[in-house]
Amino acid sequence: MTTAADTSTSSATSATPRKVDQLLAHYGESHQNPRNELIHCIAIPLIMLSLVGMLFALHPWVAYGFIAASMVYYARLSGVFFVTMLLWSGLAIALVFAMGQRVLPISMAVFVGAWILQFIGHKIEGKKPSFFEDIQYLWVGPLFVLAKLFEKLAIRW
Repeated sequence: MTTAADTSTSSATSATPRKVDQLLAHYGESHQNPRNELIHCIAIPLIMLSLVGMLFALHPWVAYGFIAASMVYYARLSGVFFVTMLLWSGLAIALVFAMGQRVLPISMAVFVGAWILQFIGHKIEGKKPSFFEDIQYLWVGPLFVLAKLFEKLAIRW
């Protein structure tokens, strides 16, 4: 008799890696320097927050639509990542509401500053950002940050 634990173990060790694992491995190739990783762990959540803020300033439904589309992408990759990104998105919306009338200038300043940090990290790394070759890596970046956190917490995604 096969248990749920046996099934998850066998699928995790199967010959064909999951798409999420392939994406994270490829992303990780250009994010191996510890300083670049640290910069990304700070800048990526800030970019996400600022992007939601700028879209919200454009119109709240634009931000909600972007989040919903992103959740479809994450749900197709991993249940654990999907739930975590859903929670993060809820927190981002709450922070955007807390910014009130200043959401646009705050979000723009954070966005520019965080991207400057990202490019400094890649200068340190000596490799170009992954999204230069495939735009979907803009959505993989947050999963990279979560994967680093999950590894420390021994959470399997």
